[in-house]
Amino acid sequence: MNVIGIDGTGDIVPEPDWPSLFNDELEILAAKEHWRRVTTELKDRSLMAPGNAHAFQRLVVSYVLYDRSLRVVAEQGTVTKPKRGNLRAIARTSPHFTAMREMASDAAALEAEFGLSPRRRSQATKAERKQKITRASDEFIASKRG
Repeated sequence: MNVIGIDGTGDIVPEPDWPSLFNDELEILAAKEHWRRVTTELKDRSLMAPGNAHAFQRLVVSYVLYDRSLRVVAEQGTVTKPKRGNLRAIARTSPHFTAMREMASDAAALEAEFGLSPRRRSQATKAERKQKITRASDEFIASKRG
């Protein structure tokens, strides 16, 4: 993991090692840019927490895989043609189109969780850290344990 990241975000959540997840240089650059954009916004709004590290990664991966599938669908279309010579073959929805829709759905759900979509932005608030309240009985219980 790369702890050197976007001004202070790497101290909270280390950036994933994108080359270990993607082998295409353009996808690695896209992942870094998505990570920068998402983590910067969440840090500015004080919504970044180490416990969400993997969810941030899943969001960025959803973006990259969506873009990958989109390129294929843009080139080949949403329907795969039937195989030539097979009388029973039929046209089907492209698996890339299906994957694209799944990634869009996954990303939308994660964006809503983080308050990244405009509609959900006002609902996402900083998680309050509860202060531990010390009581006189705490000393008594600690002395009994020890």
